[in-house]
Amino acid sequence: MISDFLKAIGQIGDRRFLTVLLIGVALTLALLFGFTVVFAWTVGLVLPDSFSLPWIGEITWIDDVLSWAVVPVMIGASVFLMVPVASAFTGLFLDRIVDAVEAEHYPGLAPVTPLPMAEVLRETSKFLGLLVAVNIVALVLCIIFPPFAPLIFWGVNGLLLGREYATLVAQRRLGTDGARDFRKRHRAQIWIAGTLMAVPLTIPFVNLLIPILGVATFTHLYHRLAGKAV
Repeated sequence: MISDFLKAIGQIGDRRFLTVLLIGVALTLALLFGFTVVFAWTVGLVLPDSFSLPWIGEITWIDDVLSWAVVPVMIGASVFLMVPVASAFTGLFLDRIVDAVEAEHYPGLAPVTPLPMAEVLRETSKFLGLLVAVNIVALVLCIIFPPFAPLIFWGVNGLLLGREYATLVAQRRLGTDGARDFRKRHRAQIWIAGTLMAVPLTIPFVNLLIPILGVATFTHLYHRLAGKAV
């Protein structure tokens, strides 16, 4: 499993890897920026321009204060959510990463038929929704149980990332049912490998590479477990 990860790191300079990285980060930043702007605008729209309090009088500045306070709050939340969102976007370009790994390390493999874009978009949307929802719950749990925050973050994201990457990589060659069976047969190794991906998520800047390295690592993992490595 460590060797799978090291092989993925060894290919990080591949042009195809870097292209997907730049696209994923750009899309993620655009989404989070737009979400922050819309959220701040909504707060300013919903709150009244002024209201009165007993013994204090009319308050006219609270909406401005809260509108601006939303920005740092959303920035903090986006740091927590950025990698899951970037990971979901990377799913749109999964084939490029897997093709690069297989061309480099498994050149004798038969070509595969790419999944239809409609199916890719559907699965990526489902994964994005699940990742964001679960990480919001995990964020709340981390606030309630701060000593266990790293374990919660690693465990949850390790489970989700492992499940998704294993399914997406295996699905290319085994189909949907075959990928599900593959995941069930190797669930322990898949969760451990997913956790290996989740641990660096807490390291700024390094975490932006994790979606790419995750796909590459699970490509090696799949071929090793399927007995197809050469």
